[in-house]
Amino acid sequence: MKPNISIFFKLLIIQLYLSVGCLSQDFDFFYFVQQWPGSYCDTRHSCCYPKTGKPEADFGIHGLWPNYKDGSYPSNCNTDLVFDKSQISDLVSSLQKNWPTLACPSGDGNKFWSHEWVKHGSCSESELDQHDYFEAALKLKEKAKLVEILANAGIKPDDEFYELESIKEAIKQGIGYSAGIECNVDGSKNSQIFQIYLCVDTSGTEFIECPVLPRGRCASRVQFPKF
Repeated sequence: MKPNISIFFKLLIIQLYLSVGCLSQDFDFFYFVQQWPGSYCDTRHSCCYPKTGKPEADFGIHGLWPNYKDGSYPSNCNTDLVFDKSQISDLVSSLQKNWPTLACPSGDGNKFWSHEWVKHGSCSESELDQHDYFEAALKLKEKAKLVEILANAGIKPDDEFYELESIKEAIKQGIGYSAGIECNVDGSKNSQIFQIYLCVDTSGTEFIECPVLPRGRCASRVQFPKF
């Protein structure tokens, strides 16, 4: 009896798929990403303050994203790891302050946090459970006081324009490592500081030099809009 070649290849494909799935949770470092609310609201024209009210004029956490050294990243690694708010009940007030949602309609943050955990946090499960994941991001934000660091270099959210290299240098001096800066463009076609990327080791605790930095598409001089 001849072997069924089609079944053999199907089994081989399934085996490869399972192998890739198991490896998908391996990663090389985290991007810790913070966004400036003034730029988010100025550009999208549809930002809504969270139900807790207008956030402080501070960089808010966007996410803690596992990444590979080649610039790619894993995502949605474990569909069984659903977001469970009860696991972070002791962190909610701090998350509302430091990881606020600006999406419309106005929300309480749960949808934002759930998205970040399922898409990115699930890929860090080998290092961080859900509580550890969100707590790690909060501790990293406490270490990276970006508004204070920039203000010490005379860079403030006052609608003025600043040299991009001066911003990068201020962050490197303040934190000790290089940062990636992502910009957006407002309705007047001004290039604005939007998101700042810092790299973190796989434990989610220590900043490191970035193996690869994102391309931010920034002008040489960028606006730091008020909020």
